Amino acid sequence: MPRPLWTGAISFGLVTIPIKVVSATENHSISFHQYHREDMGRIRTRKVCEIDGKVLSQDEIGKGYEVAKDRTVPVTDEELDRMPLPTAKAIEIVAFVEADSIDPVRISDSYYLAVDGQVAAKPYTLLRQALERSDKVAVAKFAWHNRERLGLLRVREDAIVLHAMRWPDEIRSPESLAPRETELDEGEIERAVQLTDSMALDDISGFRDHYREALEELLAAKSEGKALPAAAGGEEEEPGKVMDLMAALNASVKAAKETRGEDATVHEMTPGKPRARKKAAPAAKKRTAAKKTTATKKTAAKKQPARTAAKKRTAS
Repeated sequence: MPRPLWTGAISFGLVTIPIKVVSATENHSISFHQYHREDMGRIRTRKVCEIDGKVLSQDEIGKGYEVAKDRTVPVTDEELDRMPLPTAKAIEIVAFVEADSIDPVRISDSYYLAVDGQVAAKPYTLLRQALERSDKVAVAKFAWHNRERLGLLRVREDAIVLHAMRWPDEIRSPESLAPRETELDEGEIERAVQLTDSMALDDISGFRDHYREALEELLAAKSEGKALPAAAGGEEEEPGKVMDLMAALNASVKAAKETRGEDATVHEMTPGKPRARKKAAPAAKKRTAAKKTTATKKTAAKKQPARTAAKKRTAS
């Protein structure tokens, strides 16, 4: 088992489950060092005090928070550990929700929760089976690395997994990134759906990190004084080049079918007439519509005819 990163307990109502937290993932990336090009001397990062210029070791370095210019308040690890947080040494389950109600963009690092001693075996199994039978995931709070975090507990095989989550206010809005409304032909949409069907897989465990494999070959060749591997061929698409969308979709469907060993015959689809789309209402009209909808909901509980009339006004 990997070295535990944190030791505490799961708080499940009045049930306490002693656990150890271990990383659920491994980093196989190849790391590089920085060096001086002239003499291949290693470049190192040193922590230097800006007052006396002294290079400091880790045990000489403390934490502090700058409350104003030229004024820093020191904070010790002991003071942080004594903060009155119920989640200081516990993963406190606060709710159970449907798994598909969690936005994947909020999920961060993943950890396995291992039992800490035989006394934890029964409550651990109880929580795991409760999660499996309810088809739900648990939302929990825990304190780690000097901050309170939100987490998600779910079952993977016979283990409980903790996914660190971001708080709602840590997620940026994608509104400004969305492209402007554009006209799409129905045939293009149908061909794009056909492409997704052609590329559908039930298992993605066979994917490999080809970049890391190529990098390992490059490093092996350089260390042994051999010729470097030849670059992969193929034409590169010019950036910004305007393409025929339907032709690209037809070719993509054909290539996907050939890759899967299916009949590669593709009936070419040509663009038809684009579907008419309603223009988005101005912001002022949207706010007016929202107010009408709210008023409609309040009136609906009192009068059925009023609700019908409100629906007609909203539709118009």
